[in-house]
Amino acid sequence: MTTNDRPAWIVPDWPAPAWVRALSTTRHGGVSASPYGLADGSTGGLNLGTHVGDDPAAVSENRQRLAEHLPAMPRWLDQVHGCGVVTADGVTDGVPQADASIATESGHVCAIMTADCLPVLLCDAAGTVVGAAHAGWRGLCDGVIEATLARMAARAGPDPTWLAWLGPAIGPTAFEVGAEVRAAFIERARDDERAGVEAAFLPGAPGKYWADIYALARIRLARAGCVRAYGGDACTVTDADRFFSYRRDRTTGRMATLVWLER
Repeated sequence: MTTNDRPAWIVPDWPAPAWVRALSTTRHGGVSASPYGLADGSTGGLNLGTHVGDDPAAVSENRQRLAEHLPAMPRWLDQVHGCGVVTADGVTDGVPQADASIATESGHVCAIMTADCLPVLLCDAAGTVVGAAHAGWRGLCDGVIEATLARMAARAGPDPTWLAWLGPAIGPTAFEVGAEVRAAFIERARDDERAGVEAAFLPGAPGKYWADIYALARIRLARAGCVRAYGGDACTVTDADRFFSYRRDRTTGRMATLVWLER
């Protein structure tokens, strides 16, 4: 970990080209106070969300600290758990309502904010286009990953090989859902996906299931032609020291997972 005057982050371990840059922030390295601070209640949280009740001055400082390590301020989104995709290269002002963004030009930073939902980073193996998708269970079920890759495919070369990195999200031992969530995924599963989808839900309390959002995301990535998926080994709920978690704390901050081209 790092001291609180410098952001701490996770650098994805995936075989993307060197000019594809990416990182995922943690709760460390900022100036936010409890409940947006550190796990022990002390000040120093890197909350990047403007909509969660934190002091706006603290959020502004946190975003500036992050931006000092980026080619530009991220293209923030107004995330609504949908499947909308914007092109970050074309966003000049404002905060578009969408749950994914892509970029083909150097220096335009795609960003997703989460505190349990799954952030998915994407690129083609040639490094011509990158993308970031906010995959809460609703967006994942409705096809946000497929929508993002479809938009990226229009910008990539012929027959691209896709790479994905799954950032910190609620883990399979913490994500309890109702039977309606399981039914929604099974209803949308293809015949060759059904067994995998069913295996991603383990029985819990009566009428409840433990859902593996990482496994579900890999199924949807494969559907869209991406079989090289990395990451997916963190749990925001159980790792309170590193991560904000809405499921765990309700009132809490937001982390960012970002990708950009730097050529």
